[in-house]
Amino acid sequence: MPPGPPPRPPQEAQHYGPVFQGEDDRRQQPYFQYSQCTGRKKALCIGINYIGQENELKGCINDAHNMRNFLVREYGYQYDDIVMLTDDQANPRSTPTRANLIDAVRWLVRDAQPNDSLFLHYSGHGGLTKDLDGDEESGYDEVIYPVDYQINGQIVDDELHNICVKPLPPGCRLTAVFDSCHSGSVLDLPYMYSHEGKIKEPNLAAEAAQGLLGAVSSYARGDLMGAFGSVSGLVREVAGFSNGARERKRQTKTSPADVICWGGCKDQQTSADTFEGGQAVGAMSYAFMHCLSTFGGVIFTDTGLIIAVGQNKQQSYQQLLVNVREVLYGKYSQKPQLSSSHPIDTNLLFIC
Repeated sequence: MPPGPPPRPPQEAQHYGPVFQGEDDRRQQPYFQYSQCTGRKKALCIGINYIGQENELKGCINDAHNMRNFLVREYGYQYDDIVMLTDDQANPRSTPTRANLIDAVRWLVRDAQPNDSLFLHYSGHGGLTKDLDGDEESGYDEVIYPVDYQINGQIVDDELHNICVKPLPPGCRLTAVFDSCHSGSVLDLPYMYSHEGKIKEPNLAAEAAQGLLGAVSSYARGDLMGAFGSVSGLVREVAGFSNGARERKRQTKTSPADVICWGGCKDQQTSADTFEGGQAVGAMSYAFMHCLSTFGGVIFTDTGLIIAVGQNKQQSYQQLLVNVREVLYGKYSQKPQLSSSHPIDTNLLFIC
């Protein structure tokens, strides 16, 4: 890359892939549009410690508060435009039950417009469940666990995609950060990137033909479904085991909206609940904010301000992915993942 900060995303629509014949016999090509992030900013921060439950965590509520402060300080979000769901609140509407979580996500994406910037942060338990619609090569969907999952059930990645991604128009940004186990593809986005910024499994021809775009430690945030046993015994590495699943995801999950997901680990890995900067936190949440903080990465604690050495916001997607992984390297086995709803130029400046 040339010296200086990474370039901002272009404003015009981006066409990609082979040209195909549309229903009206006109030549068409898939497209998407980057968000300039100049419109309205809204955020949803979810932190679930599962207080009093057998699988209680320590750092998730801290993560949610830290992320809210980070978004206000570093990216110009307003407190009034950030909804918080944590399981230490007295207001029943603010607890992260399954119903409240789904309602809050729908609030986040409601009336979204091009160049809006939406932010979704989830810190809590994640897991796996049997894939029922054939779009997962491993045979398992990724899930998150609301605080009342034992009564009302988990939320599967297909449902998250349907309520988070599908309603968004071209040019609207949704940035999602999932600090949970098995979260690499938890939004079911079809493009995953290596540390070099390259798409791991591209197949633009298949998408164009369909005309898609018109339409673990003791503190690990682990899989709560004990019947699954060892994750390594369940999940197969992506190596072409199921062409049908791969094609189905590409045919149904590509979007012209500008959706980016930072997952805390690969789908077959766990994410750490740990202690950094003077408080209990999630490793992924800490690393993400640490890398993008411009004046020391201020972390708020009960005993005052803890100053952590931060980096800066002038990073490309590829640089940020490498830097987030570097923060965790050597201390945790998890490898954060970057995925998107369309092919992105990872040399562009990350904005939100």
